[in-house]
Amino acid sequence: MRALIRRAEVAGASAFVIRKGNEDAGAIVLKLSKLDGNCLVLNQARDGTGALVWAKPLGDWGEEPRAHLWFEKQIKADPDLWILEIEDREGRAFVDEKIV
Repeated sequence: MRALIRRAEVAGASAFVIRKGNEDAGAIVLKLSKLDGNCLVLNQARDGTGALVWAKPLGDWGEEPRAHLWFEKQIKADPDLWILEIEDREGRAFVDEKIV
């Protein structure tokens, strides 16, 4: 996660942890914000071959309140969840894995 934060900051974006989870067992969710009231949520998943990918559980870009409601539900199911927010007017994710 620290590498992702550094990658974003080197490219001129801001990235920060908005929720800390368990360092050993917590899943990571990304919230991408273009700073216009809309965001894109990405969560880690595996594709058909077992490779790590980033999925869009809420579809494409949408309003932030919808994302926050989704976060609340996910935290109830997984209290170890980490949430990382990336603020970038271009909407870049800075991840190496495929976004599906």
